[in-house]
Amino acid sequence: MNPIHPVLADASVGISDLKKNPMAIVKHAEGAPVAILNRNRPVFYAVPAAAWEAIISKLEDLELAALVREREGETEIEVGIDEL
Repeated sequence: MNPIHPVLADASVGISDLKKNPMAIVKHAEGAPVAILNRNRPVFYAVPAAAWEAIISKLEDLELAALVREREGETEIEVGIDEL
């Protein structure tokens, strides 16, 4: 029995079809990520540039939020502009 592999995208395509016309696959997905399958198993995801940029931006926001929470209880130190 083959193990079940989750596909973390709404669209998927075989790697053979991707090789034939990659830009058609991207266009057809209308900006959404596409799971690329090899023998019915996801091997990678094609993520359009705009979606990738949004993911990276969200990750940066999460990192900054974690830093704010980490520093939330720290004592503030006043610094004048001339001291910088």
